[in-house]
Amino acid sequence: QVLVVESGGGLVQPGGSLRLSCTTSRITFKIYAMNWYRQAPGLQRELVAGITNEGNTNYADSVKGRFTISRDNAKNTVYLEMNSLKPEDSAVYFCNANAVGAVNQYNYWGQGTQVTVSS
Repeated sequence: QVLVVESGGGLVQPGGSLRLSCTTSRITFKIYAMNWYRQAPGLQRELVAGITNEGNTNYADSVKGRFTISRDNAKNTVYLEMNSLKPEDSAVYFCNANAVGAVNQYNYWGQGTQVTVSS
């Protein structure tokens, strides 16, 4: 069974920082694109940041310049460094692993970690 496990969420004041981690098991991590999504109450899940298996990154406009995604293939882990946090960043953050094979697409999700930005 593939495992995708997020950690690092919590309560932080506006302007603060958090680092989320996502560790996977039972997949060939280095071939997967890794993504962070978030979902706030009443809203759709949205893509926050992604990193390809080659290390190319992309970000939602709302987090550009504040969030940084990175990966460590030796540790099967992807990170999301979040700085200058705003109340509107509050959401459950989900880690996603995605790969496209010759026939199938492989898509795995974690259970999510709560991030709350509040004074």
